Amino acid sequence: MSLTSIEEKTQAVTDYITQHVMDGGAWSLGTMHLEFASANLPAAFRLSGLMSLIGAVFLCWMYCKVYNHRSRVPRGWTNVMESIVVFVRDEISIPYLGKEDGRKYAWLFLTQFTLILTLNLMGLIPIFATATSSLSVTLALAFTTFLAMVGWAVQRYGWMGFFKNFIPHGVPTPVLFMLVPIEIAGLFIKTLVLAIRLFANMLAGHIVLFAMIGMTVIYGVYALPAIGLGLFVFFLELLVAFLQTYIFVMLSAIFIGQMLHPEH
Repeated sequence: MSLTSIEEKTQAVTDYITQHVMDGGAWSLGTMHLEFASANLPAAFRLSGLMSLIGAVFLCWMYCKVYNHRSRVPRGWTNVMESIVVFVRDEISIPYLGKEDGRKYAWLFLTQFTLILTLNLMGLIPIFATATSSLSVTLALAFTTFLAMVGWAVQRYGWMGFFKNFIPHGVPTPVLFMLVPIEIAGLFIKTLVLAIRLFANMLAGHIVLFAMIGMTVIYGVYALPAIGLGLFVFFLELLVAFLQTYIFVMLSAIFIGQMLHPEH
């Protein structure tokens, strides 16, 4: 194998990985390269927006067509989807928001959980891209949590009560001038942490996975051990897809619960 050949293959693999993780206006379908938008357009019109739309349409189809509403004894996919609903409600929403609020607002966490999990798993299918490896998508998802933190707290306590919740009891007045702005900034910091955590984990995992696969393309039979390592990383990414979904939704429930129940 010539040095030139190795350099060309390395460049080809690098270009493919970059194209897969970058949020551009092109979609690679095997040997086909579909240009559908300009990279200068807003994120909603780029690859991450397209993947998010596909994921949302898939979920609508699953719950509107595949889910059997009439079945008294859930089976197949109906049982899987009901299990997800019960898990999110009983293990995430109710424990962190209380029984009443947990049941009332479980729809938000269920929507986040199913959408994020779908987008994470889509990224492991070769013809699709990982929408959650785009910061614009994870910021949009985290923004729904921010809106719930502010909107539901204002709905319950009013604007005055909402801002009073940032004032700790028993703290000297001079300290409040420093502490209150930090507490308010915490709203935005929590939102940013949610977005960056999901984005960084999904992006890093896919770069490592494609790097392992790319080694076999570059070095051929000499890199066969990388296939086993690549399979290990792939199954690890499956675990990460579920784990990061759970962590995102759990943190959302914790943050919203803190705003709805500041006394705790």
